[in-house]
Amino acid sequence: MENLEISRVLEDVAALLEIQGANPFRIRAYQNAARVVESHSTPLKRMVQEETDLTELPGIGKGIAADITQLLSEGKLGTLEELAETVPLSLIELTRLPGVGAKRARKLWDELGIETIDQLEEAAAAGDVAALAGFGAKSQEKILRGIEAHRRRIGRFKLSDADQYVEPLLAHLRALPAVQRLEVAGSYRRRRETVGDIDLLAIATEPQEVVEGFTSYPDVKSVELAGDTKVTVVLRSGLQVDLRILLPESYGAALQYFSGSKEHNVKLRKRAVAQGLSISEYGVIRAGEGGGERGELVAGREEADVYEAVGLPWIAPELREDRGEIEAALAGELPQLISLEDIRGDLQMHSTWSDGKQSIEEMLEGCVARGYEYFAMTDHSKALAMTGGLDAAKLRKQWEEIAEVQERHPEIRILRGMEVDILADGELDLEDEMLAELDVVLVSVHSRFDLPHAQQTERILEAVRHPAVNILAHPTGRLINRRDEMSFDLEEVLRCAAEHEVVVELNAHPDRLDLRDSHLIRARELGLEVVISTDAHRVDDLALMRYGVEQARRAWLTPNDVINAYPLKRLLETLSRG
Repeated sequence: MENLEISRVLEDVAALLEIQGANPFRIRAYQNAARVVESHSTPLKRMVQEETDLTELPGIGKGIAADITQLLSEGKLGTLEELAETVPLSLIELTRLPGVGAKRARKLWDELGIETIDQLEEAAAAGDVAALAGFGAKSQEKILRGIEAHRRRIGRFKLSDADQYVEPLLAHLRALPAVQRLEVAGSYRRRRETVGDIDLLAIATEPQEVVEGFTSYPDVKSVELAGDTKVTVVLRSGLQVDLRILLPESYGAALQYFSGSKEHNVKLRKRAVAQGLSISEYGVIRAGEGGGERGELVAGREEADVYEAVGLPWIAPELREDRGEIEAALAGELPQLISLEDIRGDLQMHSTWSDGKQSIEEMLEGCVARGYEYFAMTDHSKALAMTGGLDAAKLRKQWEEIAEVQERHPEIRILRGMEVDILADGELDLEDEMLAELDVVLVSVHSRFDLPHAQQTERILEAVRHPAVNILAHPTGRLINRRDEMSFDLEEVLRCAAEHEVVVELNAHPDRLDLRDSHLIRARELGLEVVISTDAHRVDDLALMRYGVEQARRAWLTPNDVINAYPLKRLLETLSRG
């Protein structure tokens, strides 16, 4: 069981406790523990195996540590089962609908016997929800809209999907003459792999003009709130967007506040309090004499001023997850995060030789247009039959074409590569003599994702140990919102990769973003190098590199951690190790 799964169980316990009306401190303890577990880079199962004291982790007390140990040893949690005897587990899903929450979920269950979203939808459609005290017609309509959105997207929006909705909206708003400044905050700005909603912050000469321009945007499906300075809409996609119009003197403070994360902001506010300051979305205030409410505004116009007011340098939004960034800032040890400009090449892409849509030369031209020094052509091996993968004979013919294309294009180096399937027994889907002639060998799993945990682990370990292997590609096999990660011991695989000097891939395709940020942090701790690859199947896919770089920044990676930020000579030396 991975940290994310443990985190979800702890979240479920917190939700049931809240529905039950339990002690708020107990609820908060489970909520905090779930957050700590999800973001912790070392697998808790390994910590338990090594008899590490889990209470050394922040926010994990003896009771929750015992729960985690039981969950890992027995695959179930007695605390959750006891709660489920008095409160239906299905109510957890209800609490995640707009307009419901824990108290209302309990009321719906107590008074209408509603336990599921289907039952709630049926009752709301019949008007039964509006008849309940504390609900009403507006609440009922909001719940129905929330269910509709839930049907369209179970979970959160992928970051790339959110980009498709947000970028044209920003262009629309920035074209309004009254808009002086407009930025996005929230988890979107921190570039989390999925987002729940969007926070827009603006400065405007005529707020009403901006409100009207926002609510009349063609993609707005419904207007939930339209005040003088705050507007909430839901787009046709189901994505909720909040717009706040701010005073210039508070804009930086609001940007910092609404960018989050909540945990980062809590720590920042504690630091401010220790210095006789308070931080809110309105600014940094020094308390007046005698502790009165009125005080001096010391910062707020720019976000960097907010950090400076409490003795810190500006911290990149991607780092603001309370993973030690404030401590690093105090020590002058914030990393020089990798940027898109640092990328010198792309080491996974496909052409018409397998399932790509464009030729080798077309992919080359796309790489040249991006200013790359090199790229690897890594079509699939034969096991993935639906891709038309290459056997040894086809691979040799491809090499002939690569040589011809290379001769015409001395401005960029083409590396001969292949994405080789890891077969169910851990063997590689290409003969050793052919592997030896490749410049770069990527290995990956494309089948039998459901193998038992131990068998899947050994399968991947066997491939990583092969002396010809350079890169373990999209290691967990997940597809965001579509397919969970494979069940295997990622910690053991990462340790094995470090031992054998195998690079791990951060697959930049926004459907994958594999590895996760927390996994990448662990890889860095183990001394592993990373490659950020797009897995491009057409020239346009090369632009997906930005998503990989953003994920890498969330993992504190620098250009020295990422091999395709290396100059060609250093890259070739890295690939030829062993």
